[in-house]
Amino acid sequence: MNKTDRLLAIVLELQRRGTLRAEDLAATFETSVRTIYRDMQSLSEANVPVIGSPGTGYSLMDGYFLPPVSFAAEEAVTLLMGAHFVEQKFDPHYQAHAQTSRAKIEAILPGHVRSEAARILSTVRLLATGRDHDHSRDEKERIEALRQAMLHTKKVQFRYTKKAPEPDGNRESFRVVAPYGLVLVHGSWILIAQCDLRQEIRHFRLSRMSELQVIAETYEYPADFRLQDYQPADDRHVYVRMLAKRGIVDRVKEANHFYLDTMEEHPDGLLMTFRVRYPEELLEWILGWGANVVVLEPESLRGRIREEAEKMLGHY
Repeated sequence: MNKTDRLLAIVLELQRRGTLRAEDLAATFETSVRTIYRDMQSLSEANVPVIGSPGTGYSLMDGYFLPPVSFAAEEAVTLLMGAHFVEQKFDPHYQAHAQTSRAKIEAILPGHVRSEAARILSTVRLLATGRDHDHSRDEKERIEALRQAMLHTKKVQFRYTKKAPEPDGNRESFRVVAPYGLVLVHGSWILIAQCDLRQEIRHFRLSRMSELQVIAETYEYPADFRLQDYQPADDRHVYVRMLAKRGIVDRVKEANHFYLDTMEEHPDGLLMTFRVRYPEELLEWILGWGANVVVLEPESLRGRIREEAEKMLGHY
């Protein structure tokens, strides 16, 4: 990054984040603190109202605002695609704001940049099937309710259905949780929340929730919790090995199962290793491939598949 670009970026960073130390700016722009001092002197000489407070850092004078900057076509495409994604995946409140933001971005673009951005966008499409749309409509309502709950630090309650039963045999439970954040993983929205029932942070798929309600009880957001830094504990300690026959190898790879750990080419097909909490989590997925997937271990899962196959045979 040359000096001119860095000076502009420093002003934008101060405008966005408020007060920053020279050390913070040096780390952000991968330069020395001495260089940042010289940059601040250059900004002052250019009549940019930078205020330096010893022991605190640099900030911009109240009321100063950098006029809109120009966008390259690629930058404009990035923003427009982001707005399109929000329109598809978020709740109606942010859908509307995404539409107006997109219109404003397009309005300030110079004609040649707008034309180039439109040309690039015409080659990309975010596609949702009808089924996806039906599912996301319910999820958008849940996203809106959860967003309001987090905004006002209120707990939520819902009925939750798990794909595989808990150790007590139940698939369904009633939960009251303090919502901390939402994460989009492999196309599925996940709520990160402190669960009153389990007394720990748990993850909940929005697609498995029902009867979601925001309740009056409030909570305190933990001072040491940052969603961007959060790493869930890895409690998947059970290994499942199976072989996919050659005729479906490409389809299995495209399926890209969330619990898939390793893949290895084999003369008879594809050797796969999965890491799960308990083997039954893979039962329906395995049965969906019929005789084209063979479980090698553990033996307990092989027995469950035999049981299911016998039940199916009984229906015919």
